Amino acid sequence: MSAPFDPVRIGIVSISDRASAGVYEDKGLPALKAWLGRALKNPVEWVERLIPDEQDGISATLIELVDQAQCHLVLTTGGTGPAPRDVTPEATVAVAHRVMPGFGEQMRQISLAFVPTAILSRQVAVIRGGALIINLPGQPKAIAETLQGLPSATPPVPGIFAAVPYCIDLIGGPYLDTDDSVCRAFRPKSAQRPPASVT
Repeated sequence: MSAPFDPVRIGIVSISDRASAGVYEDKGLPALKAWLGRALKNPVEWVERLIPDEQDGISATLIELVDQAQCHLVLTTGGTGPAPRDVTPEATVAVAHRVMPGFGEQMRQISLAFVPTAILSRQVAVIRGGALIINLPGQPKAIAETLQGLPSATPPVPGIFAAVPYCIDLIGGPYLDTDDSVCRAFRPKSAQRPPASVT
């Protein structure tokens, strides 16, 4: 009998000079796994990387996760501000086949509900081959807010992850099922599968 949910391989990358050097404990990878673990019903194979803010190294890691590890989705955290060492967006665009600007626009829109300095964030999202790569903020609270949105706001503000499953569909990846209590994925009716039966 086939599994009710497609397996998915997700790359998660925390980009921090100090955390990668062991100066302090990394909080980005646990935050990504915790939120995605709640949001997704799919069985997930995690591919984790903790690396410094080095543009060539970031690009090489993204290429490895997509081309060799065959990740369907890659999420990065950190390195998206205006400081000289913040080079994650440049490293991400350098490996892109297509740029998806709507993700960055929506992340900044969400963060502006909390801090005016959200306009300093430079997160981008791109497609490389059959994978979606998204730069997320560095703080665990901001990671959750940008992925989940602000459902209790008036009017509610959708998070970026609501659009991720359909994007993965369109580029030939597995069908991602979400827990609606965390994040309701949006798909056109023609792209929706019947709910999986778990026995």
